Amino acid sequence: MKLSARILTAMAIAIFSLLPVTSFAQLDARALSRAQQRGENVGLGGANPFDTRDEEEQDQEQDSTRTRRIRKPLESYYFNDSIRALPNFMWNVSREMNDVDIMPLDTTLNNWRIDYPYQLVGTGDMTLGGLGQSTLPFNYFYRPTSPDFTFAQSYDAYTYRMENVPFYNSKTPYLNFMYLESGQKRYREEHFEITTAHNISPTTGFNVSYKARGTKGLYDWQRTSNHNLAVAFSHTGKRYSIHAAFVNNRIKQRENGGAVGIWAVADTTYEHPSGVPMKLAAAEAENSYRNNSFFVKQAFAIPLQPVTDYDFSLADLSAIYIGHIFEYNAWSKLYTDHYAEFTDERGSVDDKGEFVPTKDVYYKDWYISPLESRDSIRERVVSNRFFVEAQPWDRNGAVGRLGGGVGIDMYAYSQFAFEDYLSGKQGKHKETAWYAYGAVSGKVKKVADWGADAKFYPSGYRSGDFALNAHIALTARLRGHPVTLSGRFSQTRRSPSYWENNLFSNHYVWSNSFDQEDETRFEVSLEVPDWAFEVGVWQGVVSNKIYYDANSRVAQHSDAISLTSVYARKDFRIGGLHLDHRALLQWSTNQEVIPVPLLSAYLSYYYEFWVEKKKVLRVQFGVDGRFNTSYYAPSYNPALATFYNQRDYELGNYPYLDVFLTAKWKRMRIFLKYQHVNYDLFGNKEYFTVAGYPQNPGMFKMGISWGFYD
Repeated sequence: MKLSARILTAMAIAIFSLLPVTSFAQLDARALSRAQQRGENVGLGGANPFDTRDEEEQDQEQDSTRTRRIRKPLESYYFNDSIRALPNFMWNVSREMNDVDIMPLDTTLNNWRIDYPYQLVGTGDMTLGGLGQSTLPFNYFYRPTSPDFTFAQSYDAYTYRMENVPFYNSKTPYLNFMYLESGQKRYREEHFEITTAHNISPTTGFNVSYKARGTKGLYDWQRTSNHNLAVAFSHTGKRYSIHAAFVNNRIKQRENGGAVGIWAVADTTYEHPSGVPMKLAAAEAENSYRNNSFFVKQAFAIPLQPVTDYDFSLADLSAIYIGHIFEYNAWSKLYTDHYAEFTDERGSVDDKGEFVPTKDVYYKDWYISPLESRDSIRERVVSNRFFVEAQPWDRNGAVGRLGGGVGIDMYAYSQFAFEDYLSGKQGKHKETAWYAYGAVSGKVKKVADWGADAKFYPSGYRSGDFALNAHIALTARLRGHPVTLSGRFSQTRRSPSYWENNLFSNHYVWSNSFDQEDETRFEVSLEVPDWAFEVGVWQGVVSNKIYYDANSRVAQHSDAISLTSVYARKDFRIGGLHLDHRALLQWSTNQEVIPVPLLSAYLSYYYEFWVEKKKVLRVQFGVDGRFNTSYYAPSYNPALATFYNQRDYELGNYPYLDVFLTAKWKRMRIFLKYQHVNYDLFGNKEYFTVAGYPQNPGMFKMGISWGFYD
């Protein structure tokens, strides 16, 4: 992956971020004390810590009738006092209501060694093998359900979207640089990130986040590049807030179609993984994605009680919020290939029991051109939402927030039909969806946190779709430790995506009229953070499930299917020794429609310690392991960019181990890792999580992350 130009651009951003920019730290206690000794009225904001005039000049102003404006600390109804006290923190915004999800910046060694983002949640995802490539969560209840541009959902672990664009508040300019690499230069995986954030005032700031991840490919025709940019601006004032961001996602993935047979990995030894024969390598298949999106979210507060200068926030007062959300989101996908056969050296067996090579092609149908494919599709969504939210008493009251809104989504879909190839013009289909939504939430001291929301499409496109969600969390203390029991419920009815009903391409053509999917979910979880303990149970029932069958054709199963998942996490610590465990058990009543492994697990055993008495250098070393039981693992179709339910063979029962050494010295983190250390040592050699797509063999990785806060 060629990163030189992008790295130069990123470094320019980094240099810019280090230029002197006014930032707002907490009140200078010495300046405040000095001002109070002179009898100066410092107000709520205290003395201005950035006033560089000497005391004589300041004393002269004491006699002036002009009142100098004092800068105040962060004023916003989003953040409580504990959040305000943090030197730097980040958050994401809600897509529909006036809410944010706050997250402190993680600069510790926790999970630093996990360089694949899809492995950070639960027991991780099944994957095609390389960094930047398509993934699918093992946990059925974590899989994406949005009907919007389903072709790109397998990249959700990498892409920026409105719900995960980061916003920052930093009392000093923030810059973080990260670079990781592995393997020989010709086959290297690279991971580059840079984030810079500045606050113009305590409530106003901007940030730029850029990530470039991908692989040159250890296997034949595997090169992948994934570039993601988010430029964000926020103002979170006492009465007015605005969040705006521009997002650009670009993905290029060479599609090799997977190994010609499981034997090519499990029963054969090649000098290098690039020697493993792949089904589409000669066809030079490739997918290219482009995404541009932009959103602006605004909210204005109307207090229902008098507001004084002593009120840094309206969170404790009755108020009404009026808001608007605008979102533009455009995706495009281009798939190309040409006709080429592959040879399966063990395609059949003769009368003597010996293998006979056979020739075959990956795609059986060539509807438009018998020689090559160039399938281009586009999807654009323009959304407007207006909401009103009431805060009857205070934001954390028993009924803290009560609100609702209306929205309109305008869709435009483009793809070539057969007549378009003759005219040279691409057809476009437009739809409009209206909906109404509402939400209510509250807290009862520190004991209960509850909420519910609903969304309904009354007519037109997606007519009859609805979603109902409710949750409650009860917290008690056991021997001084907080214990939280949570429950969630959801009931959804959703229409199939446009592409599940309509598709015209070189290899796949269909025109369906599927029914709406109906799904009910229950979730109960118990957490004891101080004991590093968590257990959760999901139960779901889905009918009219839409899926891709063994022939990669979209299909619908009308009968109800029951899904059960049980997740448990328990981390033990004995001095510096850490024994971390995550396990997921799953049952599906129809494995042909929704295949899931009975067990998937992640284990991490490592030792952590300070190297010296001054406690400057912190070190971890240990081993990570991943495993899932054997089942009919899904495969992946390149032309459709989706996972389908193959039924040819089962995969699993293979341990995948990494050994690592990580360290933190002041603001710098480093890691050294040998990935897949058990490669060719033990196991059944079926190191697949997606049928046909082998995981990377053993290779050495190293990386660095450096944070700057001034």
